[in-house]
Amino acid sequence: MLRFAIIGAGRIGQVHARTVLAHPRAEVALVADPVPGAAAALAACVGAQATESVQDVFADPTVDAVVVGSPTAYHVDQIIAAVAAGKAVLTEKPVDLSVARVDECLEAIRGSEHRVMVGFNRRFDPGVLELKARLDAGEVGELRQVTIISRDPAAAPAQYMVGSGGIFKDMTIHDLDMARFLLGEIAEISVSGHAFIDDIRGIGDIDTCALTLTSATGATATILNSRVCAAGYDQRIEVFGPLGTLETTNLRSTGVQFHGASGTSVAGPYLPFFLERYAAAYAAELDHFVTAIEAGTAPSPSVADGRAALLLAEAAGRSLAERSMVSLV
Repeated sequence: MLRFAIIGAGRIGQVHARTVLAHPRAEVALVADPVPGAAAALAACVGAQATESVQDVFADPTVDAVVVGSPTAYHVDQIIAAVAAGKAVLTEKPVDLSVARVDECLEAIRGSEHRVMVGFNRRFDPGVLELKARLDAGEVGELRQVTIISRDPAAAPAQYMVGSGGIFKDMTIHDLDMARFLLGEIAEISVSGHAFIDDIRGIGDIDTCALTLTSATGATATILNSRVCAAGYDQRIEVFGPLGTLETTNLRSTGVQFHGASGTSVAGPYLPFFLERYAAAYAAELDHFVTAIEAGTAPSPSVADGRAALLLAEAAGRSLAERSMVSLV
């Protein structure tokens, strides 16, 4: 039974704590959060000990693995400290908002990179895994186009987005990783976008964007993002080749549709947000991490994958600012 410590008792920490609790070969031993009462409240829900000192996590010899669910600015220091203490690490994305800081992290954990996994959980979504397996099996032939649509139901508070690193590092980074997962390495990127929401415009960010990525083979990925979607949490992927198309569609609260005088093909709403939509992906991600620790193998995605996605996010920002194509080779 692997004993986990959860750093951060906020929304994402709660997701990971409950996911660990549900895993048959893992348990939550400790929850750490400096906010008074936060760790204690979550620990009480999962039967764990609580502390307001993150250092207690690294000092506890009974902790085997650490989930880093703290604000992004703390990720690198906590990854390094956990690895130095001999613990495996599952860290939320992004590793950091700075590529230089990610490079510092890679240097500090050199030789133990195989002990750290980055939480690009969408790679573990059942629909994505099936799509990838069928794509790799040649079902659509040579991959030529990928379309990724990712739209949030509502914008986060401006106070959150101020420290998020902007749409590309906070939201699009999941889709950039997915583009690499499906296409391979990206050679160039071009972006257009706009701020339609006053609060987002006021912090110098955008809320709606379209990205075009081209791989070394000439295959392209189109990513469409919006911070707001009236229909709800819109999550779709399509891959296209000469033999056909594969797509993953939105999951809904029900599979039943209504057809009548008031409308046809009236379906239930999309699942509310990432907590519900990617619940199975979080469980599969954790199982992959636990299995890798038990087997002594390297989990994936790695910190290097996190760095690659961050490089794409930075290139997207440059493309938008310069209104130009940015080369990555």
